[in-house]
Amino acid sequence: MPFSTHIAAHFATYLGAFGAALVLTLCACAWLTPRSWWRRPNARAVGVLTAGTAAGGALLLALFGMPGALPPPAQLAESPPPATDVPEAGAPYRVRDALNLRVAGGISAERLLVVPGGARVIATGRRDGDWWQVRATLDGRNVEGWASSLWLRRADER
Repeated sequence: MPFSTHIAAHFATYLGAFGAALVLTLCACAWLTPRSWWRRPNARAVGVLTAGTAAGGALLLALFGMPGALPPPAQLAESPPPATDVPEAGAPYRVRDALNLRVAGGISAERLLVVPGGARVIATGRRDGDWWQVRATLDGRNVEGWASSLWLRRADER
């Protein structure tokens, strides 16, 4: 699981557990405490809500589990090696989505044409930050230009 997805799973789990605990605490307070406690906010009411939410959230997390810190080692061994950020000269790449091919690296450079998603391009090996120089054949015409590497995938990637 990617790091950002893992963090999002933790956040959603904690938010759900403590949100449910807050609702349960409010319901329990409505049934079990005198109505006069809740007519205006006071320190006692805030303390009861805080303690009930903290205890209830911790209990829900303990009962229903928290997402693990890391995937099991077997899954780590099976994952493909991370892609290098250096384009290999002559290596084929697949365009993830419609890709602007530009005369130079950067979004302010003039656009030559749009390479459709799924098309294959060949890296020349030159790069400027996240921008790679690539060659593409479109409509029988060979074109060379610069593309954002964020839109390129190795040809053997799924």
